[in-house]
Amino acid sequence: MAAAPVWSVDPRTGNPREQVAVEATAEEVDRAVRAAHAVRESLADRTVRAAFLRTAADLLVETGEHVIEAADAETALGPARLTGELARTAAQLRAFAEVVDEGAFLDIHIDHADATRTPPWPDLRRYKLPLGVVAVYAASNFPLAFSVPGGDTASALAAGCPVVVKAHPDHPATSELCASVLRRAAAEVGLPEDVLVLVHGFDAGIELIRHPLVAAAGFTGSVRGGRALFDAAAARPRPIPFHGELGSLNPVVVTEAAAAERAEEIGAGLAGSMTMGAGQFCTKPGFVLAPAGESGDRLLKSLTDAVSDTEAAVLLDHRMRDAFVEGVRTRAGLPGVVAPVTPGAGGDHTVSAGFLTVPAALLATEGPHDALLEECFGPVAVVARYTSHDEITAVLSRLPGNLTATLQAATDGADPDAPGLLAALTPLAGRVLVNGWPTGVAVAPAQHHGGPYPATTSTSTSVGATAIERWLRPVTYQTTPEALLPPELREDNPLGLPRRVDGRPA
Repeated sequence: MAAAPVWSVDPRTGNPREQVAVEATAEEVDRAVRAAHAVRESLADRTVRAAFLRTAADLLVETGEHVIEAADAETALGPARLTGELARTAAQLRAFAEVVDEGAFLDIHIDHADATRTPPWPDLRRYKLPLGVVAVYAASNFPLAFSVPGGDTASALAAGCPVVVKAHPDHPATSELCASVLRRAAAEVGLPEDVLVLVHGFDAGIELIRHPLVAAAGFTGSVRGGRALFDAAAARPRPIPFHGELGSLNPVVVTEAAAAERAEEIGAGLAGSMTMGAGQFCTKPGFVLAPAGESGDRLLKSLTDAVSDTEAAVLLDHRMRDAFVEGVRTRAGLPGVVAPVTPGAGGDHTVSAGFLTVPAALLATEGPHDALLEECFGPVAVVARYTSHDEITAVLSRLPGNLTATLQAATDGADPDAPGLLAALTPLAGRVLVNGWPTGVAVAPAQHHGGPYPATTSTSTSVGATAIERWLRPVTYQTTPEALLPPELREDNPLGLPRRVDGRPA
């Protein structure tokens, strides 16, 4: 039986552009994983790893015109958005090179023998080692920053783990191009190209998570797909860590004082955030609690005006478009739901942005309106109008885990509702914002891009320096002669690495 072709498709028309590859068979996935596993020791040298990441960033920028052209043809995200994403992706690679250079990610602890302790301490020396081959499942909505050259790949390579990427079917040509750039970067610094291998196909993704030489996995996508892979990772004879980003509603609470102070500004800001990238950001604010009454009405008018000016947009593929159209139709048909700006089909290949309103009281208990508390991928948000603080807390208590939660409070610092609502939002998300909007995730050491399930399947972040921790495991050497210790743990610290000795920074 012939292998299934992998086509690059134009989302603006739904027409195939070119055949890019064929779907990998089980045997080909096995070869890909074994090839990556065979070269894992080549990544042991931190200096070479850092050079690899920087070279990859440089080559991506050098080929940027072709990468952006390919990505736009397959995603319709537009050159401006993709230019920014390319810059972010290159910066991310360079940031992890700095992490590798510094070496703090090794988390070195040395505790000298101390017979005065109760119980006595032997000599203990601890650091972290790479797990092994990492499977990366590319995201649909970020063809660069969360795909082949993205954060999961960059952090895994930084940790010293070879990577096998399962390309997303929405941008296979871009994936092939980016994989060739990374493999060329590896060769330029003297590494085997197979430190990064690319495979295509749904079945290949299943084979990949089950492969006995895959040591961990990173995923960005839907709750349904991510949960299936998570369960498969847990069901293996030897379960492996599965770091999945699955879905997020990203709730926003607007206090009475904030609406009274700047309703128009909040409405316009919400419109910009929820329609950014055609509402296809994982951090899109999809659910808003706003006050009933005059100040809330002003907020809704501003939101209506801004969203009404938004042009119809192309989503990443027609399957997503159909799901969006059906999702908003179902939600808009619920009793008590009003659509001040009707979202839905904008044309044969596009969608129009909009938002729905509903009394918050209808969401305070389980019932037919629960669909409004689930993510709808695309340019739509639900605004629940509350009449009391109790309604806010009742609705918040029913929300699932999220990547972000936002509080819009009065800017004078005297908002009486702000402290309690901030405390109520904090358990719901991994990143909590005050008077900002969640779209846009800075690649910074203090960043956390994750949250309680179903936002993610672990407590880790997929953005920022600490994303490297997902692909490492600690090991301690006890009473080990100096000559047998790895250089990172030797007494004279020949590599000049940051460490804690006897509980203190050294």
